[in-house]
Amino acid sequence: MSMFSSMGITSSALTAQRLRMDVISSNMANADTTRGKLVNGEWQPYKRKMVVLEPKTNSFSSHFQNAIGNDYASNGVKVTKIIDDDKTPSKLVYDPENPDANQDGYVSLPNVDPLREMVDLMSATRSYEANVTVFNSSKSMMMKALEIGK
Repeated sequence: MSMFSSMGITSSALTAQRLRMDVISSNMANADTTRGKLVNGEWQPYKRKMVVLEPKTNSFSSHFQNAIGNDYASNGVKVTKIIDDDKTPSKLVYDPENPDANQDGYVSLPNVDPLREMVDLMSATRSYEANVTVFNSSKSMMMKALEIGK
């Protein structure tokens, strides 16, 4: 295991959590967007987005890097895709004055729950902070190892 393995793993997690926070911010910004996507001439409300994280896979390249001693290249986490939340239904609100209301007077609002988004944001923030702490600890240990060599 390389001296920089922990930094490589932590930096991949920092990047993933930053993207997760950006997606959550986008969800919060579009919580009232009734015209998110035009489908067959009709506006559909914004759909909540979610980030899918997976561990980095062991490809031939990563096995090769392990064999020559650069094993930090194959560890960590990666964002595989950003998906729409199709499981949570849109909210219907009675507002006949709204231009996006259907013939019955109901407006379809996005499936974004601000409370859920805040919980997800707190989780992503805590994960980010934990990874910053790990990164700083690794850096500190490397600096102490260099001081020993003086």
